[in-house]
Amino acid sequence: MRSHWYNKFANALRGIRLGIVGQSSFHVHLTFTVATLGLAYALRCEAWQWCVLGLCIGLVLSLELVNSAIESLAKGLCTEHNEHVGRALDIASGAVLVASFVSAVIGLALFMIQLLASFSR
Repeated sequence: MRSHWYNKFANALRGIRLGIVGQSSFHVHLTFTVATLGLAYALRCEAWQWCVLGLCIGLVLSLELVNSAIESLAKGLCTEHNEHVGRALDIASGAVLVASFVSAVIGLALFMIQLLASFSR
């Protein structure tokens, strides 16, 4: 039983590595993640703000991994141009864009709250 769960986690970690390696957009998201966490630390965000930021970061990174998985699957299944596969890839990319935009707005709002609070002290 133990090796079953070990294998599941090993496969998942391999999947994360495969989703990161060679994906320039994932590196952009990681750069923004580090910047966001650094700014949250510098602004002394409260626990609830860290939780919200963590959820936003997790959502974007997870969708980026799903997008990478769909791209990999599409390349493996279709060697020639396929309109439906192209649409699926565009939709997956759109999901990452929407999550990134919403997360950026939420992050900026949280940071503005902290900045305004620090000036009123």
